[in-house]
Amino acid sequence: MKPEPLTLPPSPNWYCARCSDAAPGGIFGFAARTSVFLVRVGPSAGANPGAPPFRVVGELVGHTERVSGFTFSHHPGQYNLCATSSDDGTVKIWDVETKAVVTEHSFHQHTISALHWSPTVKDLIVSGDEKGVVFCYWLNRNDSQHFFPEPRTIFCLTCSPHHEDLVAIGYKDGIVVIIDISKKGEVIHRLRGHDDEIHSIAWCPLSGEDCLPVNQEENSEEPDIPNGKLVAETPITKGCYLATGSKDQTIRIWSCSRGRGIMVLKLPFLKRRGGGVDPAVKERLWLTLHWPNNQPTQLVSSCFGGELLLWDLTQSWRRKYTLFSTSAEGQNHSRIIFNLCPLKTEDDKQLLLSTSMDRDVKCWDMATLECCWTLPSLGGFAYSLAFSPVDVGCLAIGVGDGMIRVWNTLSIKNNYEVKSFWQGVKSKVTALCWHPNKEGCLAFGTDDGKVGLYDTCSNKPPQISSTYHKKTVYRLAWGPPVPPMSLGGEGDRPSLTLYSCGGEGIVLQHNPWKLSGEAFNINKLVRDTNSIRYKLPVHTEISWKGDGKVMALGNEDGSIEIFQVPNLKLLCTIQQHHKLVNAVVWHHEHGSRPELSCLIASGSNNAVIYVHNLRTVLESNPESPVTITEPFRTLSGHTAKVTSLAWSPHHDGRLVSACYDGTAQVWDALREEPLFNFRGHRGRLLCVAWSPVDPECIYSGADDFCVCRWLTSMQDHSRPPQGKKCIELEKKRLSQPKPKLKKKKKPTLRLPGKQDSSIVTEDESSRETSGPVENGVSDQDGEEEAQEPELPSPVVSGEAVSCIAVSLGVEKSKVTVNSKATSLKKEPPKEKPEALLKKRKARSMLPLSTSLDHRSKEELHRDCLVLATATHAKELNEDVSADLEERFHLGLFTDRATLYRMMETEGKGHLESGHPELFHQLMLWKGDLKGVLQAAAERGELTDSLVAVAPVAGYSVWLWAVEAFAKQLCFQDQYVKAASYLLSIHKVYEAVELLKSNHFYREAIAVAKARLRPEDPVLKDLYLSWGSILEKDGHYAIAAKCYLGATSAYDAAKVLARKGDAASLRTAAELASIAGESELAASLALRCAQELLLVKNWVGAQEALGLHESLQGQRLVFCLLELLCRHLEEKQPPEVRSPSSVYHQWATGSEGDLMQRVTGVWRNTFSVDTPEQCRAALKKLQDVKYPSATSNTPFRQLLLHVCHDLTLAILSQQTASWEEAVPALLQAVLRSYTSGNFTLMQEIYSAFLPSGCDYLRDKLGDLSLTTAAFKSLEAFFIYGQLYEVWWSLCGPGPESSIWVKSTVPAEQREPEDSASAEDTEPVAAAAQPQSSPPSGPGLRLSGESERLLSACRKLFSERHANLQASQRTVAEVQETLAEMIRQHQKSQLCKATANGPSRDDPGQEAEQAPSRPQSPSREESNAPVSLPELTRRLTEANKKIAEFPESIKAWPFPDVLECCLVLLHIGSQCPGAVNPEMQQQAEELLQKYGHTRAYRRYCQTLHMNFQRP
Repeated sequence: MKPEPLTLPPSPNWYCARCSDAAPGGIFGFAARTSVFLVRVGPSAGANPGAPPFRVVGELVGHTERVSGFTFSHHPGQYNLCATSSDDGTVKIWDVETKAVVTEHSFHQHTISALHWSPTVKDLIVSGDEKGVVFCYWLNRNDSQHFFPEPRTIFCLTCSPHHEDLVAIGYKDGIVVIIDISKKGEVIHRLRGHDDEIHSIAWCPLSGEDCLPVNQEENSEEPDIPNGKLVAETPITKGCYLATGSKDQTIRIWSCSRGRGIMVLKLPFLKRRGGGVDPAVKERLWLTLHWPNNQPTQLVSSCFGGELLLWDLTQSWRRKYTLFSTSAEGQNHSRIIFNLCPLKTEDDKQLLLSTSMDRDVKCWDMATLECCWTLPSLGGFAYSLAFSPVDVGCLAIGVGDGMIRVWNTLSIKNNYEVKSFWQGVKSKVTALCWHPNKEGCLAFGTDDGKVGLYDTCSNKPPQISSTYHKKTVYRLAWGPPVPPMSLGGEGDRPSLTLYSCGGEGIVLQHNPWKLSGEAFNINKLVRDTNSIRYKLPVHTEISWKGDGKVMALGNEDGSIEIFQVPNLKLLCTIQQHHKLVNAVVWHHEHGSRPELSCLIASGSNNAVIYVHNLRTVLESNPESPVTITEPFRTLSGHTAKVTSLAWSPHHDGRLVSACYDGTAQVWDALREEPLFNFRGHRGRLLCVAWSPVDPECIYSGADDFCVCRWLTSMQDHSRPPQGKKCIELEKKRLSQPKPKLKKKKKPTLRLPGKQDSSIVTEDESSRETSGPVENGVSDQDGEEEAQEPELPSPVVSGEAVSCIAVSLGVEKSKVTVNSKATSLKKEPPKEKPEALLKKRKARSMLPLSTSLDHRSKEELHRDCLVLATATHAKELNEDVSADLEERFHLGLFTDRATLYRMMETEGKGHLESGHPELFHQLMLWKGDLKGVLQAAAERGELTDSLVAVAPVAGYSVWLWAVEAFAKQLCFQDQYVKAASYLLSIHKVYEAVELLKSNHFYREAIAVAKARLRPEDPVLKDLYLSWGSILEKDGHYAIAAKCYLGATSAYDAAKVLARKGDAASLRTAAELASIAGESELAASLALRCAQELLLVKNWVGAQEALGLHESLQGQRLVFCLLELLCRHLEEKQPPEVRSPSSVYHQWATGSEGDLMQRVTGVWRNTFSVDTPEQCRAALKKLQDVKYPSATSNTPFRQLLLHVCHDLTLAILSQQTASWEEAVPALLQAVLRSYTSGNFTLMQEIYSAFLPSGCDYLRDKLGDLSLTTAAFKSLEAFFIYGQLYEVWWSLCGPGPESSIWVKSTVPAEQREPEDSASAEDTEPVAAAAQPQSSPPSGPGLRLSGESERLLSACRKLFSERHANLQASQRTVAEVQETLAEMIRQHQKSQLCKATANGPSRDDPGQEAEQAPSRPQSPSREESNAPVSLPELTRRLTEANKKIAEFPESIKAWPFPDVLECCLVLLHIGSQCPGAVNPEMQQQAEELLQKYGHTRAYRRYCQTLHMNFQRP
């Protein structure tokens, strides 16, 4: 098998009692999210010499939700079996060798919280859920039983290693029970002592109770009464110790024979260097235990801050313990530890593995208590990867868990040498960028808009920029300073500044020397330099060219803008993508071809990658910006949005892309070919980086919490998945956990007591609760936190109270329901009929006073006496005052002060009973309206009626009440109503801002339009803000209306064009034309016409172009294209013609040749008949440049480019500019030739040069002898005719009678199937006939053919043959060098994997064999060529090429040796047809220049034919 890619795995799951385990022999597994990662530990891991002996070897994939439990089988012969439990309700049994599921069950109806494989019964797996149900599953007989020992939440369980029927269970409320599964789950012991969650249970490795000294005082306690009854000791209960760890910070040792605790260990508070204990540490304790084998007097436990303690149980009263790793600082975990599991390696080393909240897996040597190695992991999406240009091999990883990892990928001692940086981050790290020159200087950007600088060489906290982005930071880049930061002397400003692009669409320039200062928005400089008056596009990407002179900005509308320093002058705009641009990268400048440094690759939300060559634009430095609409190369194959791109620093034109389709793809960008496809991730890829030292090594990160290191040569696939493969990959990705809110508990009986708590402090971990915000769009799938803070479950009081039984198939007698508890739950009152509700009496305003007036007669008489005393006494004594205070209801009959006290008491009663409106009425009765309003505002109980009466208290009180009510309505999400109240007090701007901030743009615009001046800037800002949001959501038409409302017609036209369909583009073009944006209108009209070409709507395309006079030249091109397509279609059989084409009336005529029809239509339809009009159209078309064609260029695109060149040629002929006509015509021929479309090339000659090149020679006059372009054109004409002659010899028919004549009678000829060239794919120019019939007397060439063969002398150019031979030598040497490098890399890889665990595999040789077929050069050459010899050949060939004049090298020429071979074949088929002198010349050229690999075999065959007698 091929080696697994080196993986930085996800973090182990948190808050699980057993989610990691190890099997004897060296295999360790831990649950991470929805899968289990397997790690090989020990000598068999196949690690590099000197490196820690461990390696991630695979993953168990199958669960759809979080894995909550994992356990190995520890029975000899089945160490390869393990079991997992998950929140999806299943328990799966796996074979780790095949990584496949053996069987599974889904018996549990509730969330599974505990799992264990019995150490004594080889096929027993025990599991428990949070409702208290325990299931026992016997694997071999596929049988199961369930028990319900306690109606409590199970936190952990452990099977006894000494007795096969005993299982210890720990519960959330601190209870521990031991059950006997052979007696239907009967509770043997109920152990009370802990008062909080039980995190871990460990049995003593030795049976019996003689191994620990037990205190006499503890022995003299009350007799053992398990289950409340005094029972005799049984063989089952005798002789075993049990240890439990709890959240109450204690470890308890229990005696199973006595059923009580014998020892209590209190965790110590350990002070760390640099400070005391965090008070929040106690609240997030997780206490896990491990009782080492054959060491019953020692116990390992975790502690508060990630420390490990080795307790000495022989001196428990002294609380004696030993700390792990006391000699090395920083080797301990930094957060709480969740799991401990022992492992015995093949060389008998006793190890202990631990998983922690700090996201590290550590391995400890139990002999020395020191840390052996650490496996780091990721707790979030891998958003960004960046290699340091100074410290080569240091890879920075931006992760969604709020930490930055720096991975030393070149470390020999440790493959996972990773440092973590978290100070000052506190959010998802979405962007990273190393300083190009300064070592250890790392810039980072976060999800909350923060930009900072880390010095990775020190422990200092990062510097944070004082200017934040409003949204996620997409990209960071170092570049030269631009104004205003570039102003000043050299010593006053940095040589490089930091640029950041954020989700709100702006790019900020930060001064790294003074991050506390304000960062500058470069949009202002762009506006001022380029005099831009329209709305700038939303920026989503930034990339600086390697020389620092040019900057590229990718935008949300799919455009890419190229700016030039120092003032950011706009050079050109690339209008290629139609969706948001995610990645823009420049080609490196250190390759063998410097011109490639002008290549720029880009990827967007559509799946196509475009490569543009900006060399012409950068060298010409145009005065006005240029718009580029044609790519240099197009890379198609992905099926989802492209998120990241990276050029290979080791190759020319090699690119790797990361995509949401779950794969990374390596491309040969120059050839438009996919090379390698990596499918090792289980999620969508977010970033990719090419190793700076290994040409085959690539690193990729994804939303599966993994970073993978993989080799290109080890991939089985060459292109992204399509069809069924894509569906399978999507299923694999969907097996990841779905983002969802926490499951809410169904309403159940809640008992009074401690409330359920699942609170984790914020600094515990950056919670991954939202999706990765990429370029302004939040992922719908989202990023889910890998760890749950706690198992959410109801808390049961420690008293003797039981919950109502849930329907679980358990006998009712096992559950006791406390009547007192059930009485607490009152039934809701039954609804009364509506008629009865209407007769219901209104609630009394003074209910307390009324009730006091209905007491006994004695009390009422006493009231009268107190009232009489109070009213007739001149001065109240203390007794009377006390009586009045006690009998407050008498205030109704005494003075006002007493009345106020009565109202105050009544009001409190109303508030306590939940009737604040009655309290407000009482306060109104008192006349304290202002107090009523203040009290209601403080309690959030203002109402419309209260605000309505507020003016009674005064104007200022009314203003204050309205504002307070508006705030209250905002808290209640009633924003429109709140705005209406603000308008009532004439706060128009505040109301508009309130509606805008809560996305009520339509209402905000209505208010602003009605209440503000038309020229108020707030109104324009509303239109622009709403338009931006609508544009992001894809509502382009409404967004265009907003931009028009803001008088920004330019932006309206651009947003309408974003949809990309013909109708939208035409409307956008017309809109831009109305607004006077002629340049934009012309660009959109041309795009519209090109879209209509795809459906062959020629009439619609011409109508779109006719909207703008500046596109007159393009109308001529489209006219010629339509006529040419019609001409080609007429040559096809009727049954294969396309019926969907919509041609013009003038395109259906067939009189005259194609050239005459074209000029006639131009003259009659487009009124182009004078030389001045032709010259004007020629000038406009000459400014349009198209890239050269390749074999992968689509046929429709090729036809458009060819017709553009032919239009230039015809216009040049019309203006008598024959020197320009020849290159244009030659360019059209060359496009057909280089694309391999021989048929099209011949059609061009037959349509535009029907009588050959003599006509042009006459027009050029004496210049024809010196014009290299004409010679090339004539040579290709003869080249095509030469092939026509040769092919006519292979199958003479009616079409070939001009070339060959047959002397055989017609009735003796065999019938042949004929098909036009249009019925088949384009034929390559160098294609040979499939079979050559033997020559004979029945075939002879016509006179026309013989005249053509005599003209072939012009093809036998010695100078061109010499030049082409030198060029072939250079290509052959480069190919040989590439093959040598590939073989060397392969041999190095084989050496690296030779020491792996599969080196004894008999299939190893077959796997290491080259996947490519043996090249012909290896078969032909026995001795390899040395590197100096190849260098010498390359130097000599380049020197020869340099000596040729530019006129020879400027224009291509047909392959001379190819023409020689074709001529010799014709001579062999028709003896005597070829002039002997020409035949001799062809043979000499082959002998002289046919030494390269391409022609060597032909020359050897020819030489053998010459040697025959």
